[in-house]
Amino acid sequence: MILLTGSTGFIGRAIVRQLVADGHDVRILLSPSRRSPRLPRGVGVDVTLSALTDLRGVRAGLVSVDTVIHLAGMSPGGPDRDIDQEVEGSRNLAEAAVDAGVRKFLYLSHIGSDPYSAYPIMAARGLSEDAIKASGVDYMIMRAAVIFGPGDDLTTSTAMLLSAAPFLWLPSGGRTLLQPLWVEDLARSIAWSLDLPFEQQRILEVGGPEYLSYREIVTLIMNFLGKNRAIMEASPPVLRAGAALLGRLMSSPPVTQNWVDYLAVDRTTDIDTMARVFELQPARMENHLAYLKDVRWGQEFMRRMRKQPEA
Repeated sequence: MILLTGSTGFIGRAIVRQLVADGHDVRILLSPSRRSPRLPRGVGVDVTLSALTDLRGVRAGLVSVDTVIHLAGMSPGGPDRDIDQEVEGSRNLAEAAVDAGVRKFLYLSHIGSDPYSAYPIMAARGLSEDAIKASGVDYMIMRAAVIFGPGDDLTTSTAMLLSAAPFLWLPSGGRTLLQPLWVEDLARSIAWSLDLPFEQQRILEVGGPEYLSYREIVTLIMNFLGKNRAIMEASPPVLRAGAALLGRLMSSPPVTQNWVDYLAVDRTTDIDTMARVFELQPARMENHLAYLKDVRWGQEFMRRMRKQPEA
Protein backbone atom coordinates (compact mmCIF):
# COMPACT_ATOMS: atom_id res chain seq x y z
CA MET A 1 0.00 0.00 0.00
CA ILE A 2 1.22 3.50 -0.92
CA LEU A 3 0.23 6.51 1.18
CA LEU A 4 0.15 9.76 -0.79
CA THR A 5 -0.09 13.30 0.56
CA GLY A 6 -0.89 16.33 -1.57
CA SER A 7 -3.08 14.25 -3.87
CA THR A 8 -5.55 17.05 -4.72
CA GLY A 9 -3.06 19.30 -6.51
CA PHE A 10 -2.46 19.02 -10.25
CA ILE A 11 0.76 17.08 -9.61
CA GLY A 12 -0.88 14.81 -7.07
CA ARG A 13 -3.78 13.94 -9.36
CA ALA A 14 -1.38 12.96 -12.14
CA ILE A 15 0.62 10.76 -9.77
CA VAL A 16 -2.49 9.06 -8.40
CA ARG A 17 -3.58 8.17 -11.95
CA GLN A 18 -0.11 6.82 -12.78
CA LEU A 19 0.19 4.72 -9.63
CA VAL A 20 -3.26 3.17 -10.04
CA ALA A 21 -2.60 2.50 -13.73
CA ASP A 22 0.60 0.69 -12.70
CA GLY A 23 -1.42 -1.58 -10.39
CA HIS A 24 -0.51 -0.06 -7.02
CA ASP A 25 -2.90 0.13 -4.08
CA VAL A 26 -3.09 3.81 -3.12
CA ARG A 27 -4.31 5.52 0.03
CA ILE A 28 -4.53 9.30 0.08
CA LEU A 29 -4.16 11.41 3.18
CA LEU A 30 -6.59 14.35 3.06
CA SER A 31 -6.59 17.28 5.45
CA PRO A 32 -10.08 18.03 6.80
CA SER A 33 -11.67 20.87 4.80
CA ARG A 34 -15.06 22.39 4.05
CA ARG A 35 -14.38 22.12 0.33
CA SER A 36 -14.77 18.94 -1.69
CA PRO A 37 -11.37 17.51 -2.66
CA ARG A 38 -10.36 17.60 -6.34
CA LEU A 39 -9.56 13.94 -6.94
CA PRO A 40 -9.06 12.22 -10.31
CA ARG A 41 -12.33 10.81 -11.57
CA GLY A 42 -12.79 7.10 -12.07
CA VAL A 43 -9.72 6.16 -10.01
CA GLY A 44 -10.20 3.89 -7.00
CA VAL A 45 -8.25 4.83 -3.87
CA ASP A 46 -8.52 4.51 -0.10
CA VAL A 47 -9.01 7.77 1.78
CA THR A 48 -8.01 8.74 5.30
CA LEU A 49 -8.69 12.14 6.87
CA SER A 50 -6.01 13.75 8.99
CA ALA A 51 -3.89 16.87 9.14
CA LEU A 52 -0.17 16.16 8.97
CA THR A 53 0.23 17.93 12.31
CA ASP A 54 -2.13 15.39 13.90
CA LEU A 55 0.35 12.66 14.82
CA ARG A 56 -2.31 10.19 15.93
CA GLY A 57 -4.21 10.61 12.65
CA VAL A 58 -1.02 10.22 10.63
CA ARG A 59 -0.15 7.00 12.43
CA ALA A 60 -3.64 5.63 11.73
CA GLY A 61 -3.21 6.44 8.05
CA LEU A 62 0.05 4.49 7.89
CA VAL A 63 -1.44 1.14 8.92
CA SER A 64 -0.46 -1.52 6.32
CA VAL A 65 1.54 1.08 4.32
CA ASP A 66 5.01 0.20 3.04
CA THR A 67 5.67 3.26 0.84
CA VAL A 68 5.02 6.97 1.40
CA ILE A 69 5.01 9.65 -1.32
CA HIS A 70 4.96 13.06 0.34
CA LEU A 71 3.88 15.89 -2.01
CA ALA A 72 2.11 18.27 0.36
CA GLY A 73 3.70 21.66 0.90
CA MET A 74 3.97 25.20 -0.37
CA SER A 75 4.00 25.62 -4.15
CA PRO A 76 5.29 28.60 -6.17
CA GLY A 77 1.79 29.67 -7.16
CA GLY A 78 0.12 28.79 -3.88
CA PRO A 79 -0.63 30.88 -0.81
CA ASP A 80 1.75 31.41 2.06
CA ARG A 81 1.64 28.82 4.78
CA ASP A 82 3.11 28.56 8.24
CA ILE A 83 6.63 27.20 7.75
CA ASP A 84 6.76 25.66 11.23
CA GLN A 85 3.53 23.73 10.60
CA GLU A 86 4.76 22.49 7.22
CA VAL A 87 8.03 21.24 8.71
CA GLU A 88 6.20 19.71 11.67
CA GLY A 89 3.95 17.83 9.26
CA SER A 90 6.92 16.43 7.34
CA ARG A 91 8.63 15.45 10.58
CA ASN A 92 5.50 13.74 11.93
CA LEU A 93 5.02 11.80 8.71
CA ALA A 94 8.65 10.65 8.50
CA GLU A 95 8.92 9.66 12.16
CA ALA A 96 5.56 7.86 12.08
CA ALA A 97 6.73 6.08 8.92
CA VAL A 98 9.73 4.73 10.81
CA ASP A 99 7.51 3.45 13.61
CA ALA A 100 5.15 1.85 11.06
CA GLY A 101 7.96 0.00 9.31
CA VAL A 102 7.65 1.94 6.04
CA ARG A 103 10.37 0.79 3.65
CA LYS A 104 10.38 3.71 1.19
CA PHE A 105 9.73 7.40 1.74
CA LEU A 106 9.78 9.71 -1.29
CA TYR A 107 9.59 13.47 -0.79
CA LEU A 108 8.96 15.81 -3.72
CA SER A 109 10.94 19.00 -3.18
CA HIS A 110 12.08 21.93 -5.34
CA ILE A 111 15.39 22.65 -7.06
CA GLY A 112 17.01 25.30 -4.89
CA SER A 113 15.52 24.13 -1.59
CA ASP A 114 17.68 25.31 1.30
CA PRO A 115 16.86 25.58 5.02
CA TYR A 116 18.76 28.89 5.10
CA SER A 117 17.07 30.38 2.05
CA ALA A 118 15.63 33.89 2.28
CA TYR A 119 12.63 32.68 0.29
CA PRO A 120 9.94 31.05 2.49
CA ILE A 121 8.99 28.34 -0.02
CA MET A 122 12.60 27.19 -0.40
CA ALA A 123 13.29 27.41 3.33
CA ALA A 124 10.20 25.32 4.11
CA ARG A 125 11.22 22.62 1.66
CA GLY A 126 14.83 22.64 2.87
CA LEU A 127 13.79 22.34 6.53
CA SER A 128 11.40 19.53 5.63
CA GLU A 129 14.22 17.73 3.83
CA ASP A 130 16.36 18.00 6.98
CA ALA A 131 13.53 16.65 9.15
CA ILE A 132 13.12 13.64 6.85
CA LYS A 133 16.87 12.94 6.82
CA ALA A 134 17.00 13.09 10.63
CA SER A 135 14.06 10.70 11.09
CA GLY A 136 15.97 7.55 10.12
CA VAL A 137 13.53 6.52 7.38
CA ASP A 138 14.89 5.16 4.08
CA TYR A 139 14.21 8.15 1.86
CA MET A 140 14.57 9.55 -1.61
CA ILE A 141 14.29 13.31 -2.05
CA MET A 142 13.35 14.28 -5.58
CA ARG A 143 13.99 17.96 -6.27
CA ALA A 144 12.00 18.91 -9.34
CA ALA A 145 12.20 21.84 -11.73
CA VAL A 146 9.06 23.86 -12.44
CA ILE A 147 6.20 21.54 -13.49
CA PHE A 148 3.73 22.41 -16.21
CA GLY A 149 0.38 20.91 -17.15
CA PRO A 150 -3.36 21.53 -16.74
CA GLY A 151 -3.95 23.56 -13.57
CA ASP A 152 -0.29 24.45 -13.02
CA ASP A 153 1.26 27.60 -11.55
CA LEU A 154 3.16 28.48 -14.72
CA THR A 155 1.28 28.20 -18.00
CA THR A 156 -2.30 28.69 -16.85
CA SER A 157 -1.44 31.82 -14.84
CA THR A 158 0.45 33.20 -17.84
CA ALA A 159 -2.54 32.51 -20.09
CA MET A 160 -4.79 34.42 -17.69
CA LEU A 161 -2.48 37.42 -17.57
CA LEU A 162 -2.14 37.46 -21.35
CA SER A 163 -5.92 37.57 -21.64
CA ALA A 164 -6.50 40.16 -18.93
CA ALA A 165 -3.72 42.71 -19.50
CA PRO A 166 -2.32 44.63 -22.51
CA PHE A 167 1.25 44.01 -21.32
CA LEU A 168 3.17 41.85 -18.86
CA TRP A 169 5.66 42.88 -16.22
CA LEU A 170 8.44 40.30 -15.80
CA PRO A 171 11.07 40.18 -13.05
CA SER A 172 14.53 41.06 -14.40
CA GLY A 173 13.02 41.17 -17.86
CA GLY A 174 12.27 37.45 -17.71
CA ARG A 175 15.92 36.40 -17.86
CA THR A 176 15.61 33.73 -15.14
CA LEU A 177 16.30 30.27 -16.56
CA LEU A 178 13.80 27.49 -15.91
CA GLN A 179 13.66 23.84 -16.98
CA PRO A 180 9.95 23.03 -17.46
CA LEU A 181 9.00 19.39 -16.83
CA TRP A 182 5.74 17.94 -18.19
CA VAL A 183 3.61 16.74 -15.28
CA GLU A 184 2.99 13.29 -16.79
CA ASP A 185 6.76 12.77 -17.13
CA LEU A 186 7.18 13.66 -13.46
CA ALA A 187 4.40 11.22 -12.54
CA ARG A 188 6.10 8.43 -14.48
CA SER A 189 9.49 9.14 -12.91
CA ILE A 190 8.02 9.09 -9.40
CA ALA A 191 6.18 5.81 -10.06
CA TRP A 192 9.29 4.25 -11.59
CA SER A 193 11.54 5.55 -8.82
CA LEU A 194 9.82 3.14 -6.42
CA ASP A 195 11.89 0.40 -8.08
CA LEU A 196 15.15 2.14 -7.15
CA PRO A 197 17.01 1.33 -3.90
CA PHE A 198 16.07 3.76 -1.12
CA GLU A 199 18.65 2.44 1.35
CA GLN A 200 21.20 4.77 -0.27
CA GLN A 201 19.12 7.75 0.94
CA ARG A 202 19.64 9.66 -2.26
CA ILE A 203 18.78 13.14 -3.49
CA LEU A 204 17.78 13.31 -7.14
CA GLU A 205 17.24 16.49 -9.16
CA VAL A 206 15.01 16.24 -12.24
CA GLY A 207 13.94 18.66 -14.94
CA GLY A 208 12.78 18.92 -18.51
CA PRO A 209 14.84 18.55 -21.71
CA GLU A 210 15.57 22.25 -22.28
CA TYR A 211 16.59 25.43 -20.51
CA LEU A 212 14.19 28.28 -21.23
CA SER A 213 14.19 31.79 -19.88
CA TYR A 214 10.93 32.90 -18.32
CA ARG A 215 10.60 35.41 -21.15
CA GLU A 216 10.93 32.59 -23.71
CA ILE A 217 8.22 30.62 -21.91
CA VAL A 218 5.88 33.62 -21.88
CA THR A 219 6.57 34.22 -25.59
CA LEU A 220 5.93 30.55 -26.37
CA ILE A 221 2.53 30.69 -24.66
CA MET A 222 1.75 34.05 -26.22
CA ASN A 223 2.43 32.69 -29.71
CA PHE A 224 0.47 29.50 -29.02
CA LEU A 225 -2.59 31.48 -27.94
CA GLY A 226 -2.17 34.11 -30.66
CA LYS A 227 -2.01 36.99 -28.17
CA ASN A 228 0.56 39.69 -28.86
CA ARG A 229 1.51 41.55 -25.68
CA ALA A 230 4.27 43.96 -24.75
CA ILE A 231 6.74 42.60 -22.20
CA MET A 232 8.21 45.03 -19.68
CA GLU A 233 10.75 44.70 -16.90
CA ALA A 234 9.93 45.24 -13.24
CA SER A 235 11.90 44.87 -10.02
CA PRO A 236 11.01 42.04 -7.61
CA PRO A 237 9.83 44.46 -4.87
CA VAL A 238 7.34 46.05 -7.28
CA LEU A 239 6.09 42.64 -8.41
CA ARG A 240 5.78 41.43 -4.82
CA ALA A 241 3.64 44.47 -4.02
CA GLY A 242 1.47 43.75 -7.06
CA ALA A 243 1.17 40.09 -6.09
CA ALA A 244 0.13 41.10 -2.56
CA LEU A 245 -2.60 43.32 -4.00
CA LEU A 246 -3.90 40.54 -6.26
CA GLY A 247 -3.92 38.22 -3.26
CA ARG A 248 -6.32 40.57 -1.48
CA LEU A 249 -8.57 40.87 -4.51
CA MET A 250 -8.64 37.33 -5.88
CA SER A 251 -9.46 33.87 -4.57
CA SER A 252 -6.53 32.31 -6.48
CA PRO A 253 -4.35 35.00 -8.06
CA PRO A 254 -2.25 34.17 -11.15
CA VAL A 255 0.79 35.80 -9.54
CA THR A 256 1.79 35.28 -5.90
CA GLN A 257 4.68 36.49 -3.78
CA ASN A 258 5.97 32.90 -3.69
CA TRP A 259 6.01 32.88 -7.49
CA VAL A 260 8.03 36.12 -7.60
CA ASP A 261 10.49 34.54 -5.15
CA TYR A 262 10.71 31.40 -7.28
CA LEU A 263 11.71 33.50 -10.30
CA ALA A 264 14.42 35.37 -8.41
CA VAL A 265 17.18 32.93 -9.47
CA ASP A 266 17.72 30.23 -12.10
CA ARG A 267 16.03 26.88 -11.32
CA THR A 268 17.88 24.30 -13.43
CA THR A 269 19.76 21.02 -13.06
CA ASP A 270 21.50 18.47 -15.33
CA ILE A 271 19.52 18.10 -18.51
CA ASP A 272 20.11 14.35 -18.94
CA THR A 273 18.99 13.05 -15.52
CA MET A 274 15.62 11.68 -16.65
CA ALA A 275 17.17 9.77 -19.53
CA ARG A 276 20.10 8.52 -17.46
CA VAL A 277 18.15 7.39 -14.37
CA PHE A 278 14.76 6.42 -15.82
CA GLU A 279 15.53 5.91 -19.53
CA LEU A 280 12.79 8.48 -20.12
CA GLN A 281 13.08 11.29 -22.65
CA PRO A 282 10.93 14.12 -21.24
CA ALA A 283 8.64 16.11 -23.50
CA ARG A 284 9.46 19.55 -24.82
CA MET A 285 7.17 22.27 -23.58
CA GLU A 286 6.05 23.43 -27.03
CA ASN A 287 4.58 19.97 -27.72
CA HIS A 288 2.27 19.91 -24.68
CA LEU A 289 0.30 23.13 -24.52
CA ALA A 290 -2.96 21.95 -26.12
CA TYR A 291 -4.76 22.13 -22.75
CA LEU A 292 -4.51 25.93 -22.95
CA LYS A 293 -6.72 26.04 -26.03
CA ASP A 294 -10.49 26.51 -25.90
CA VAL A 295 -10.37 28.04 -22.41
CA ARG A 296 -11.73 31.55 -21.85
CA TRP A 297 -8.84 32.75 -19.73
CA GLY A 298 -10.15 36.29 -19.44
CA GLN A 299 -13.37 34.99 -17.92
CA GLU A 300 -11.36 32.76 -15.59
CA PHE A 301 -9.40 35.80 -14.43
CA MET A 302 -12.62 37.71 -13.70
CA ARG A 303 -14.14 34.70 -11.94
CA ARG A 304 -11.21 34.66 -9.54
CA MET A 305 -11.72 38.36 -8.86
CA ARG A 306 -14.80 37.34 -6.91
CA LYS A 307 -13.05 36.52 -3.68
CA GLN A 308 -14.15 33.20 -2.19
CA PRO A 309 -14.44 32.56 1.55
CA GLU A 310 -11.55 30.77 3.17
CA ALA A 311 -11.90 27.01 3.65
